[in-house]
Amino acid sequence: MLPGKLYDEIKVGDEQLTPRVTVTEGHVLAYAGVAGDFSPVHMDEVYAQSTVFGGRIAHGLMGLSLTDGLKVQSGFFRDGIALGWTWNFKKPIQIGDTLQVKFRVTEMRIPKSRSDMGILFIAIELINQRGEVVQEGEHRLMVPRQPAESQEAVQ
Repeated sequence: MLPGKLYDEIKVGDEQLTPRVTVTEGHVLAYAGVAGDFSPVHMDEVYAQSTVFGGRIAHGLMGLSLTDGLKVQSGFFRDGIALGWTWNFKKPIQIGDTLQVKFRVTEMRIPKSRSDMGILFIAIELINQRGEVVQEGEHRLMVPRQPAESQEAVQ
């Protein structure tokens, strides 16, 4: 079984910092290839220097992808099914930035259609090495509950 917590082991207010990742040239090139986004602000240093960013930046959606990966790497959740994201891009991510995610459970509920699962509402910040929030938002994640026989034993 995977490490991490089941729904019944999580409380509103639980908070976690994830491992960190440093954004490299390789990340940007790989993401461009996967997404098909070869915009010059990501790929052409000469062009990017002429923009408000002063140089190449990582793809915004790459930041969201890294956020999700870091959340998984935290090992906090046993498993999860993404139900949705509400996401805001606050500052550019530069090549060389070291990023970390801070997340906090803000709400929990058990859906009527799936009593074996619980839904978490998670406030998330993607933070760079200067402590600046570069992206933020909310993630809705469905996670497994303890098996029914375990829940009955606890009651």
